[in-house]
Amino acid sequence: MQACRLCGGGTNAVSDRVYIRARRMIPILETERLILREFRAADFEAFAAVYADEESARYIGGVSDRKDAWRRMAVYAGHWQLRGYGEWILEGKADGLMKGWAGLWNPEGWLEPEIGWALVPAARGQGFATEGAARARTYAYDVLGWTTAMSLVAMPNQASIAVAERLGARMERAFIFREVETGIFRHPDKNGNLNFKRQPL
Repeated sequence: MQACRLCGGGTNAVSDRVYIRARRMIPILETERLILREFRAADFEAFAAVYADEESARYIGGVSDRKDAWRRMAVYAGHWQLRGYGEWILEGKADGLMKGWAGLWNPEGWLEPEIGWALVPAARGQGFATEGAARARTYAYDVLGWTTAMSLVAMPNQASIAVAERLGARMERAFIFREVETGIFRHPDKNGNLNFKRQPL
């Protein structure tokens, strides 16, 4: 059986049908350098490598073995089914490689809908997180009708704070989240206005 070109190269008929259904539900977005697409089984090795690396995983739940990494990836994929939106894989247009993921996050019990991002180690420092998150935010405002968005960023995570600030977000307040001081960074609305839910001190 030939690989399904639209399904990420899978050769299994069942897998092909799964990818086709995912493509129908999850919009494919683009930026200058990135394709934002659905999670695929073929992404697992790169995804698991992020969670195997202490520095990469420190602020996204911590180091995980392959079984836990698989469950985490399944949660990202399933978020689309349950919420109708979620995070996208960031795929480089130039090389076809996975750069990380970014998008919309709102699991049960979350403070409010969030814009999040994470990168594979080789993709750091090249602006991919900012580029992907900005495109996801535009989708949230223009298609989903969000009027505000925030990002939770651990205060020791200076790289992600820099991403949030490049996106125009500013810290609304800080609190202790999972034993780490964490900032709620409020994003500007689609008109560029910062409307804090709680005025910063």
